[in-house]
Amino acid sequence: MQQIARAVAMAFNNLPRPHRVMLGALTAVTLVVSVWRPHVYHSDAESQMVKTIELDKDGLRTLLPESSEPIDQDSPSPDEDTPKDELDQDVAEDSGNHEYVISSGDTLSSVLNQYGIDMSDINQLVKSDKELANLQIGQQISWTMNADSQLDTLTWEPSRRETRTYQRSGDSFKMSSDMLKGEWQNSVLQGEVTGSFVSSARQAGLSGSEISAVIKSLQWQMDFRKLRKGDQFAVLMSREVLEGKSHQSELQGVRLRSGGKDYYAFRAQDGKFYDRTGSGLARGFLRFPTAKQYRVSSNFNPRRVNPVTGRIAPHKGVDFALPLGTPVLAVGDGEVIVSKRSGAAGNYVAIRHGRQYMTRYMHMKKLLVKPGQKVKRGDRIGLSGNTGRSTGPHLHFEIWINNQAVNPLTAKLPRMEGLTGAKRSAYLAQVKESLPQLRFK
Repeated sequence: MQQIARAVAMAFNNLPRPHRVMLGALTAVTLVVSVWRPHVYHSDAESQMVKTIELDKDGLRTLLPESSEPIDQDSPSPDEDTPKDELDQDVAEDSGNHEYVISSGDTLSSVLNQYGIDMSDINQLVKSDKELANLQIGQQISWTMNADSQLDTLTWEPSRRETRTYQRSGDSFKMSSDMLKGEWQNSVLQGEVTGSFVSSARQAGLSGSEISAVIKSLQWQMDFRKLRKGDQFAVLMSREVLEGKSHQSELQGVRLRSGGKDYYAFRAQDGKFYDRTGSGLARGFLRFPTAKQYRVSSNFNPRRVNPVTGRIAPHKGVDFALPLGTPVLAVGDGEVIVSKRSGAAGNYVAIRHGRQYMTRYMHMKKLLVKPGQKVKRGDRIGLSGNTGRSTGPHLHFEIWINNQAVNPLTAKLPRMEGLTGAKRSAYLAQVKESLPQLRFK
């Protein structure tokens, strides 16, 4: 009998680790079933013995294979854990409203899919208006989600005069159109920084949304928190005026002088901002936070159902199964805003890239950066691990755009690019016309 036991033990130890885990899980389940006895009703008054076996979450976790999805949501809320700065407080953005400017290669499905919106909803949108299948470069769409993480409304601007709204009605959408007949007028607003940029821009006549547009246009060149008294700015806005009131506006160009140096951004026909020569302003991102691509053990799923509670527990990122101690890299230039141990997330880092983008890296074994530290694309920020609520070594990676979690594997990330050919020629002609208007007082 001892020889048989030794032979079984040797065979078990020679199995690959995943197979041993699965075999152990099956053995545990078999034992649970074997000791369970259903309650049988007896008509007499004989004493009965009922044996109850209860497993807590830790017990359930031991039955799961290594690197399986976490039982609970493992992502702390950015609203609770991410420090706010002056710009976040002064220029409030509606986190429930998401905006996107159509660029080359975009379709309605490719844009909405990266935010986890179901294809069934996208198909219903196109049914309500077939023109949605032909989005043009530079057009803008925005949308809101309901409490069930479903698409609630979508707004599309086919032109500067027309806005179409698609409102959920059951499983379909109803379209309504609003045509504005105001006159678009260009105006230059100038100012000097006396306190914060936000307060100074308001004094110059810019609205909250216009200030936000200025900050985003220069987000890769300028840290607006570091502007000093005496710095100057000039903003070229195009506003639609109807019955003496401005109904909507569009930033055309901006010039900002800080420390004796001028920074520029101009809007092109594709809705993006470039410098005076037509070069792109965005800093390029890596697609993966590691030197090579590893297996995805759990995908992005904003409507994931918790296997224990049965409730929706969104998985707001992607899990990569990788060996302990693998270097984790910053996917883009930015500033570390969180680097600490945090409950279910374990050791994790959050990096802010410009004003629109944030990336988060969780369950690491060791942290290599500190809050406030500037990092470059490809810098090591930590070593992968198995800390926090984790069933095996892996890295949980998230990308947030405008306070909305997106699919890191499909999200359209900033790239270093510029205009060429006829597009560049048209842009330079536009800059030549706009540049003299951006004078300081």
